[in-house]
Order: sequence, then C-alpha cells, then structure tokens
Amino acid sequence: MSVPILLVTGFLGAGKTTFINGLLQDAEGLKIAAIVNDFGSINIDAALLETASDEVIGLKNGCICCSLQGDLLRTIKQVMVQGTPDLIVLEASGVADPQGIIEGLMDPVLWQAAMLDTIVCLVDAEDLTASSDRWKDPLWRAQVDAADFVQLSKAEGADPDAVGTLITKLGAIGKRLVYGADGSTRPVRALIGSGVGARRTLNRPRIDASRFATLEWQTDSAISVTAFQEVIGRLSPGLLRAKGFLSFRERPGRPMLFQLVGQRASLSGHDGPVDGCELVLIGETSALDVDEARKELDTLTA
Repeated sequence: MSVPILLVTGFLGAGKTTFINGLLQDAEGLKIAAIVNDFGSINIDAALLETASDEVIGLKNGCICCSLQGDLLRTIKQVMVQGTPDLIVLEASGVADPQGIIEGLMDPVLWQAAMLDTIVCLVDAEDLTASSDRWKDPLWRAQVDAADFVQLSKAEGADPDAVGTLITKLGAIGKRLVYGADGSTRPVRALIGSGVGARRTLNRPRIDASRFATLEWQTDSAISVTAFQEVIGRLSPGLLRAKGFLSFRERPGRPMLFQLVGQRASLSGHDGPVDGCELVLIGETSALDVDEARKELDTLTA
C-alpha cells in the first residue's frame, strides 16, 4: 500500500511551517516524515520543525517545482528506505508553483511506494482582507487552484465579517472547502484521504520564481539589536518575507527567531543552538536590490 503524501502550499509567510508543526506535535500516533523546501541554502523551516520531529529533511538551493525535482524524488525514496512512515508531509517553498511538484510526484515508480493524496493551501486571512492585491497574483492563484482545500491562517486577527467575505470569494473561484475561520486546524487523520488521491494533471504553463530576488546573509558574530532594527526598517519596504536566527550582543546566550511578512515583524526566543546569525530575505526583483541590502546588513558586523 502506498504511503500518502500531504502537500502543503501557500504564498510567502502564509503559515505553512506553523501548520506543519501543529501536525507533528499532534500526530495522533502516526509516524510522520516531513520534507521541507526553503528558497535558498539556509533552511530555516527545517530547523524549526526539527524541534517537533526527528524525521525532518530539508531540501535546499531552490524550489522543488523546478531544479530540485530529482532531489525530491530521491529524498522520498530515502525516507521509504529508512522506515515506512504513515504519512509524508511535503512543505513547498512559498515561491513554488504546485504544478511542477505534482508532475514530479506522478513518477510511476514513486507512485507504487508513495502517492500524492491531499493538497492543502495555507491562505493568510490578514493579508487577503487587508488588500486586494494578492487576489491578482498569478502565483498565489496557482497555489490556491491546485489545492483540495484551503486552510486559513491568522484568521483570529482579522475582522470576522471580512473573513466571511474572504470565504465567499474563495468559494466563487471554486474553493468551497475552507477551514480555519475560527483559528482551528483539521486533525491530521482528517487530512489523509481527503483529497483526490489519484493522478492529476494541470494543463497550463508553469509559473517560475524569476520574479523573486533572495538574499542569504550569515555572520559568526552577534549583532546589535538596535542597529538590526534600523537596517530592517530601511529594507522592509522592499521585502515580502524575511526569516532567520539572530544572536544579539545585548542578549548573550539567548538566540532569537526573526520573522517578517510584509510589514509585520516579530522577534521571539529560539531554543535551538545558534552561533552568530543567519538570515534570508525575499522580495520582488523590482523592489529588492540584493547588493545594496547586503551592504546594509554587512554594516551590522562593523
């Protein structure tokens, strides 16, 4: 019997890692293997998930909708060799078009061992209720269109009437299975078998990630929290997403997790071992000047 694969998609910062963390922590006795794909060589999401499960594998250096497709198939086969799980959860990069991933998972040899079962798309309710721009984004629409159901994130922070309107609009584009308006998520066992569970085809051109620029920045040194906030304040208008682990001089031995989605930013404590800083910035190529952003960040180590 083939192991079911749950594919989790969603735009940058939609809450995919938080959603998967919830599944791993409330596994209901299931053995779950997680495969995570970050856009770049610094795999922040895999490090975050490792605190919830021993079976987390990070795919780096690109998005699995294109250059990493072969690595994805090899990784799934590796998971099967190490011990057959009850479920494989595959987190796509926020810049990934699900079509390429779906095509890769249709490999006839892989299908005998692991089968794409369900696709869930995380949708940031605050993002969509605050602005109509996301509805016009072809990548966001491709991610939503491919999903068997939509899981709302951050709905508890949005106006209830606006969330109701959002659900109605999602229904108008064919997404009638929308969960999470009250901030809840579906139990992991309810996710298995809830999708098509058959071979799929999406007959349209793929959307590539060339519209995005990414910057990976690392240093072995601790930095000033005030100087970091000033630099991020200058860079944030050109950013869609930023995340990373930071060590601050003012807080020795207390690494922090930094998250930025649009203009929302947060710093929280991180329990994992962190030496120095590692940070990933993502923005539209028209808005993020990678060279200038690197120069700004480099001033933090002066």
